[in-house]
Amino acid sequence: MRISQASAGVLASLAELQVAAGQVFRNVGMPEVAQNDVDMADLEARQAAGQVWIGEYEGRIAGFVTASIVDGRAHIEQVSCAPDLAGQGIGRRLMEHVEVTGRHRGMSATTLTTFRDVPWNAPYYRRLGYRELVLQEIGPELQDILSAEGAYPGIDATKRCAMIKPNRWGS
Repeated sequence: MRISQASAGVLASLAELQVAAGQVFRNVGMPEVAQNDVDMADLEARQAAGQVWIGEYEGRIAGFVTASIVDGRAHIEQVSCAPDLAGQGIGRRLMEHVEVTGRHRGMSATTLTTFRDVPWNAPYYRRLGYRELVLQEIGPELQDILSAEGAYPGIDATKRCAMIKPNRWGS
């Protein structure tokens, strides 16, 4: 898989991919998550800032990741993969790209926010080396993200968590 920064010309395709990937939340009783619209203005701003990477596999966009800096750490905002390519390691490779980029920029760790009990969320991220942050470890910017996410319609804030993975050389 080839990973590169997203161009403005692919953003509509990324939005479609994110919506398609989100449909799996219906299978775990979370239709509100599946119905979330993509904020195109936010996606455009992130792309313009160089915060969106795509993974291309067999001549097509297989997935994408958006990332930023939160509390001085690399932070994965969104990772989405084409549903028909689920389980191929695409999301993992995109996340690793963010981790390596953060490490090369001198950041001590990579963070993300996710659902605690959705199998392809926190349980999966634990297998990739992430651990849940306790409240005292969550910085102010990350807390703001968690609070905003918990305010989305149909989202139970108690089921959300922040996770961290140290950026170690050779990991």
